[in-house]
Amino acid sequence: MLKGILQGCLLILISDEPMYGYSISQALTEFGFQDVPKGTIYPLLINMGKKGLIVGKMQPSKEGPKRKYYYITADGLQEKAQFINQWSTLSSNVNSLIHKRSDNDESR
Repeated sequence: MLKGILQGCLLILISDEPMYGYSISQALTEFGFQDVPKGTIYPLLINMGKKGLIVGKMQPSKEGPKRKYYYITADGLQEKAQFINQWSTLSSNVNSLIHKRSDNDESR
């Protein structure tokens, strides 16, 4: 389940601006995903590239060697919109279930 969520999160991040692997990892940490192993991100990026959701391009870096920046594709934008829609529905349903459950627990 986390991989699907991570893919959606990566699409959201990359759609805001092109990013390289380490910057993606830092951004995920900023949003509370510090427990995601760094070895999870790169295979996921490779898989997303194979699916045509993102493309990687080597670019010069001010801080050293070239870096591979990832850009979202048109298919990636569609996948991102679908993820956001599905997440909205899922989170609403889970929240409803939690609140219904806690309301039932309080009435006992």
